[in-house]
Amino acid sequence: MTGSWIDARLPPWQPGLSDRLRLAWRGSLLLAVVLGGFVLFVPLRAVEAVGLTRVRRPARPLTGRIAQAVCRLALRILNLRPSRKGQPQSAPGAFVANHSGWLDVFVLNAALRVTFVAKAEVAGWPGIGVLARATGTLFITRKGTEARRQQAQLARRLSAGDALLFFPEGTSTDALRVLPFKSTLFAAFFDPALQEPPRVQPVTVVYHAPPGCDPRHYGWWGDMTFAGHLARLLATPGAGRVEVIFHPALAIADHADRKALALRCEAAVRSAHPGGQITD
Repeated sequence: MTGSWIDARLPPWQPGLSDRLRLAWRGSLLLAVVLGGFVLFVPLRAVEAVGLTRVRRPARPLTGRIAQAVCRLALRILNLRPSRKGQPQSAPGAFVANHSGWLDVFVLNAALRVTFVAKAEVAGWPGIGVLARATGTLFITRKGTEARRQQAQLARRLSAGDALLFFPEGTSTDALRVLPFKSTLFAAFFDPALQEPPRVQPVTVVYHAPPGCDPRHYGWWGDMTFAGHLARLLATPGAGRVEVIFHPALAIADHADRKALALRCEAAVRSAHPGGQITD
């Protein structure tokens, strides 16, 4: 690969007849699963919103299960076989993971019932934005002037018992590398308002492309479109794999500040990723 990895492109895709047939029937199945889950999700979400504001318990006891089922079915339709190493923490807490693209949301939601933290731009993306808003995603902006307000918002969600998951790299990649973690959101874990500081669990997500495919097959970066990338994945003939690796949860008290915690989480994620030492 020459030049910046951001500027590198996947080989042009020229789908044949078999590719188009796979795209048609898998796409139809995926659409049916997502829409079916959405039809169930919306009224149940309204039910969950009643009476939960004063009770410390997960904010999505019903819809979280629906989202998890939909994501597991979606991975089967995409012919992406997940495996898990380690155990997710059972106590209320937060998770941080490396970020290869939109597919991470399906992979991690299939393994966990969590509330995702995403940049505000995601809310306006076609398709993804609608699903993100419906599933209770917490949107944040990148403005420095909003940092304190967002930290307080994260702290409130953690105090309410939500399991939050965010991607500290701040952007997606080609799935071959881990970028440096940004420490801004880690400040929420040191908020004095948190009577019981949560533990933070690093998670490494490793994709293995189907035989004969480019190793970056599952990555989503640069100017790649969601529709184009999804179409390529739906038409893929072979099966791919994805590993979700849970590292030991980290206690906030063991770290001096947000930067120390971010570095510790980054090191854990890198330790289990084949491209953990690649950053640029």
